[in-house]
Amino acid sequence: MTALEGEGVREVFGLPGGANLPMYDEFNRCNIRHILVRHEQSAAHMADGYGRVSRRPGVCFATSGPGATNLLTGIATAQADSAPMVAVTGQVPVHFIGKDAFQESDIMGMANPVVKYAFQPRTPEEVPISVQKAFYIAATGRPGPVLVDIPKDVQSAHAQMRPMDGVSMRGYHPWTDPDIQNVGRAIETLIRADKPIILAGGGTIISSAFAELQAVAEMLTIPVVTTFKGKGAFPENHPLSMGPIGMHGHAEANKIITEADCVLAVGTRFSDRSVGTFEDFESRRTIIHIDVDPAEIGKNQTTRVAVVGDVKASLRVMLRLLEGRKIDRDEGGEWVRHAREMREYWQENLKIHPGELGAAKILRKLRQLLPPESVVTTEVGQHQMWASLFFDVISPGTFFSSTGLGTMGWGFPAAIGAKVARPGVPVVDIAGDGSFNMTENSLATSVLEDIPVIVFLVNNYSLGMVAQWQRTFYKRRMVGVDQGQCPDYVKLAESYGAQGIRAQSMDELDAAIRAGLKSDVATVIDIPIDPEEDVLPFVQPGTPLSKMILPS
Repeated sequence: MTALEGEGVREVFGLPGGANLPMYDEFNRCNIRHILVRHEQSAAHMADGYGRVSRRPGVCFATSGPGATNLLTGIATAQADSAPMVAVTGQVPVHFIGKDAFQESDIMGMANPVVKYAFQPRTPEEVPISVQKAFYIAATGRPGPVLVDIPKDVQSAHAQMRPMDGVSMRGYHPWTDPDIQNVGRAIETLIRADKPIILAGGGTIISSAFAELQAVAEMLTIPVVTTFKGKGAFPENHPLSMGPIGMHGHAEANKIITEADCVLAVGTRFSDRSVGTFEDFESRRTIIHIDVDPAEIGKNQTTRVAVVGDVKASLRVMLRLLEGRKIDRDEGGEWVRHAREMREYWQENLKIHPGELGAAKILRKLRQLLPPESVVTTEVGQHQMWASLFFDVISPGTFFSSTGLGTMGWGFPAAIGAKVARPGVPVVDIAGDGSFNMTENSLATSVLEDIPVIVFLVNNYSLGMVAQWQRTFYKRRMVGVDQGQCPDYVKLAESYGAQGIRAQSMDELDAAIRAGLKSDVATVIDIPIDPEEDVLPFVQPGTPLSKMILPS
């Protein structure tokens, strides 16, 4: 615990068991707050949400065997989305490792594919060094989860602890400073382009490069689109903002990027869900790629100019090189006027569900009432994509979702972790009934630990995204998607001591959101919607963005 305190850890999300009891006993003698979860997967998601909001590694604890394996989905989620996390697991005593002892699992072997690194200190002297290295690896370069698996006898042993004065690891050298010549080449390529566009990904948010991104866009007067993970990297009420691209991206964003002749890609891995088909995306445009991870350069897309380095540092160098240069492109340029006209057209003409509680209407109501600095997480499913389309992020770095792994059940525990990291602002989980069912027992943590968040439950009584695909691609052969009206979410919330409200009209929704914002306990707002409502626009997998399906 002393090693954790030395890293500035103030909160740990976890669940005790036999193999980590010596560590838990130390909570009685340290200043770290332990937040009890009802399932280890939720502990990992809470640490993930904490890490994304605070930009410091969140910490989760679990015991050996099933406790450790229950963390794996949360660890893999953090790895897929580059979230800083340190997972600490108990393990059977050293002399029992490999002997199929009670609650033994090879968590090192299981976790290796989904962590940046894994440590298993075999002596007490190794513990503080392993912890220091774990936090250094988790937070530097491209962030991610690190596992520290500590045998029970090592936890109980006594030794003189000597933490390192500084952390260095052979073979691990995070690349942060960009090559100035390559930044200069990127600038020249952008200036020569007739139809340039900026594509901002999640790396922009991780690097907190919001001001730098906005300054570059404004200096060069270039429209900005984002990936879904990059949603919130650029204010979506800015005149140059076009919104997220991708499978369920904004119509104007998908259309404008297909017309661009040059893409400045900032902190993105060019996911298939973002760009459609790799071959089509790169076939007619020059790509400039800025990323802290050299492994991402050229992995999915052919890059004309590569800038390897921290996104914030790279954009700052770009701004310095641009200072004093005369840029011909002005606010009245034809390309920018075209982008703005396209945005205005689709914002006015995109057809939305006509019902009173259609997805667009309820999410716009949420945006209207939430303070701009509020933190929003989402679950995974239709509601997540409706949030992409209809919930504008105004204050950069306040919107988070499970994008790489697409983990249902992530949003609610992540919202709890986010609230711990930023207790002074409202935190809302935009949820679907299918996802919320997976981790709803975190209501106990929210209530008992006094961590009030709002669950904005978009309830279509089904696994909505799967149902949409069955309607679209399987001729309405519906199997395994109807969840019935079970449970009653108002009663469920109340059974945990939370506030439950059902909103069946816009007036009731308005009142419910206001009540949630005033509440000092968790609030679940159950909003029944039409089960037949689809998420549109939609780009079918394996097709280019230009083949986007629009609502008719």
